[in-house]
Amino acid sequence: MRERRHLIAPSIFALLFIGALVWGYNQNQIKKQHEVALENHYQRLFFDVKKHIENIQVNLNKALVANSRERNILLLSQIANEAISAHDKLGQMPLTHAETASTEKFLNQAADYSTYLIQRHLQGEDLTDEQRQALSNLQNNSAKFNAELTNIQNNLAEGNFFLGSLSASQLNRIKDADKNILQTSLVQLDEQIAKTPELIYDGPFADQMINRKPVGLPNNDVSLEDARKAAVDFLGNINIRDIEPFEEGENINEARIPAYTFNLYPENQRRNTPIYMGISKKGGKVIWMNNPRPVANTKISIKNAEERAMKYLQEKGFENMEPNYSLKYDGTILFNFVNTENDVTIYPDLIKVKVALDTGEIVGFDASAYYLNHHDRTIESPHIDEAEARSKVRQDFNIDSTRLAIIPKGKSEVLCYEFKGKYNDNDFIVYINALDGSEEQILQLIKNENGTLTF
Repeated sequence: MRERRHLIAPSIFALLFIGALVWGYNQNQIKKQHEVALENHYQRLFFDVKKHIENIQVNLNKALVANSRERNILLLSQIANEAISAHDKLGQMPLTHAETASTEKFLNQAADYSTYLIQRHLQGEDLTDEQRQALSNLQNNSAKFNAELTNIQNNLAEGNFFLGSLSASQLNRIKDADKNILQTSLVQLDEQIAKTPELIYDGPFADQMINRKPVGLPNNDVSLEDARKAAVDFLGNINIRDIEPFEEGENINEARIPAYTFNLYPENQRRNTPIYMGISKKGGKVIWMNNPRPVANTKISIKNAEERAMKYLQEKGFENMEPNYSLKYDGTILFNFVNTENDVTIYPDLIKVKVALDTGEIVGFDASAYYLNHHDRTIESPHIDEAEARSKVRQDFNIDSTRLAIIPKGKSEVLCYEFKGKYNDNDFIVYINALDGSEEQILQLIKNENGTLTF
């Protein structure tokens, strides 16, 4: 009997040991699969950004040659769409806001300035010499961008580096060897773009608008240690094993919202990828947060994700926020929330929240627009009633809903009646100025299984 027990114990130990080996092997395989999926995602984003920039460069060249307003309207529309798409893809890359601030500015301006020129053309105006020079500056930037992306592509191929190295096992090797090609090249490009002449026009991404100071932040300066504590506190019950500030750049104080930026490493996140976060130097507010972890099988419904995002904002102290539009991609869903006050929707006060659809975890947060624009407003009463505003909209536009909204207009804001509805089975929003009855803006809503986009 004793001999049997002596035989059973090693057998059980052997089985447990084999089971542990099998479990470890499976976990390692799952980890490799996640890293491969993340790498494929980053590579797809990289080549998408490159293609969008190529198209921007080509169409800017054509716009400089074109001599008719009709042709320019078509080209400028294409430039705006390509720039918006490139900006969206760039925002999903393993890079921080500080590293790509000027590049994001270029893409925003390319889209916004194109839209501004389209409006001028529709009013019967031709391009001025100053506007052609501005287009030429944008074209030069797109050429630099395109050349640098080609250079990055070649270096990555020659060095056998991974775009997803910031979240894979190569991180330390690349960091120690100072061979982070993707980061280094785009940061250098960012510095080049920052040196180009200012773009002055009446639009939200004009330099005089970009360079304005945020109005929604407290005036007190915070220290690095205060910002570090604010970053950890913001993550709540997520235990952080390490936190480190990362390079801000010599021009950080010239950013729209100067911020301390951190890498935060959660204890329960086995990968090397940190959570990135920016804390404003004024007031110590969290401006943005990004957790680029891979998302496994989606289990959370969109409705559930929206409720989690709303609860998250309330826990962070943001009241009176309402969900607007959403976009689902790569296992996550991004919600736009806007502020409301006295039954008026205030679009400039925008916060973006990204939810992972596997666990419902909040993996993205961007309150930069909110802190740039939020302030105590004196909202003027409409000078025309809803019926008069309705008369400014074509009669065969089938209206589904109406409300008052504040929308940005160049350097200012304007109170409008917002009419949502359909025309020829397409969804649109028409904004009628609530003070003088002018037609301020028309947006088309493109809805699909992934969400809603506005154009």
